[in-house]
Amino acid sequence: MVAIIVLGSVAAFVTPLSAGASNASKTTAVMSPTTRAGNASTAAVTSPKAAVNNASTAAAKTTPVVGAGTWNIQTVDSAGSVGEDTSLQLTPAGWPAISYGDPTNGVLKYTYKDASGWHTQVADSGGSSPGVGEFSSLQLTPAGWPAISYYAYTSGALKYTYKDASGWHNQVVDTGGVGHYTSLQLTPAGWPAISYDDTHGALKYTHKDASGWHTETVDSIGEFGADSDTSLKLTPAGWPAISYYNETNYPYGTLKYTHKDASGWHTETVDSGGNVGYFSSLQLTPTGWPAISYGGNGDLKYTYKDASGWHTQVADSNVGGENSLQLTSTGWPAISYDDSPNGDLKYTYKDASGWHAQVADSGGNVGMYNSLQLTPAGWPAISYLDLTNLDLKYTYKSPS
Repeated sequence: MVAIIVLGSVAAFVTPLSAGASNASKTTAVMSPTTRAGNASTAAVTSPKAAVNNASTAAAKTTPVVGAGTWNIQTVDSAGSVGEDTSLQLTPAGWPAISYGDPTNGVLKYTYKDASGWHTQVADSGGSSPGVGEFSSLQLTPAGWPAISYYAYTSGALKYTYKDASGWHNQVVDTGGVGHYTSLQLTPAGWPAISYDDTHGALKYTHKDASGWHTETVDSIGEFGADSDTSLKLTPAGWPAISYYNETNYPYGTLKYTHKDASGWHTETVDSGGNVGYFSSLQLTPTGWPAISYGGNGDLKYTYKDASGWHTQVADSNVGGENSLQLTSTGWPAISYDDSPNGDLKYTYKDASGWHAQVADSGGNVGMYNSLQLTPAGWPAISYLDLTNLDLKYTYKSPS
């Protein structure tokens, strides 16, 4: 069995942008009249078979070499203090698109790259710092248009914006000091669905259809608790699944996971003991089982579920910091993360021989707010904050 670093073509990074993150024809997906989030079959969540960590990786083309390839590091935006809460997606042609906060100007920004370079724009502005743009979460429609959930500090509101041929369309989704730790997905019909923390100790979930936004409290632990670091995925049928950090016994916390089906929400504690579950990042396997990376007692941890229960392991020790999880098409985990004690951006992936960690960027304090995607060939691409220089950076790996 082989790992996700594949010595394949990286044509995706140099193919001209076919979808056009801001100049393609308008997609109907964002305004599609139907959604299944919250009312469809959940067969995928309860499927009896998982591919995480034990599936065949025959799709990989070559045996990996640890450290093979070259990290290509770019400074994307350096105007003031930028790069907070980055969220990365890759267009169908493989070009990067990133949402992020610009706390200097109090705005939400969006940038994408094509053959002519980076193109940066303001998606929403909310007055003086910190304004809007915290906790951004980006998705792209099939036609390449951006959609972003985020927190507006100025008004204490959860907001959502999407772009079409006429420009950006900003909406207030929920108010009253809510909207931290947003995580956005688009339903199969193109409607937005968002998980978030209401800052009063509750995990909330909202989705939109033709009649408007539908919001519910998923888990509430009271005034002195916190349900934060949410990460949302939707099953193919549209049901929500969320990993999150439950801080009931501050300064200790637990990792929790919940999913919804026709009978309601089903919530479980995944990991406990000390302080575990912060910076959770969720993915679902092709058969619907959850896999989560997260921080736990200073380590980077990874867990996945199958019919026999949860299987938890340490992916890297004494690193802490934010992380972002992706799964290969055959189910192996790959994680970007902030090695905060050393100030490095790191990346690790697993294959049959174990975990393989490497430094993606170093020098000063880099790696905060990292967001990972994988190219079709399996190469990693990461957006992140260079805290030393207060810049938005982007790196991807390609053959040497």
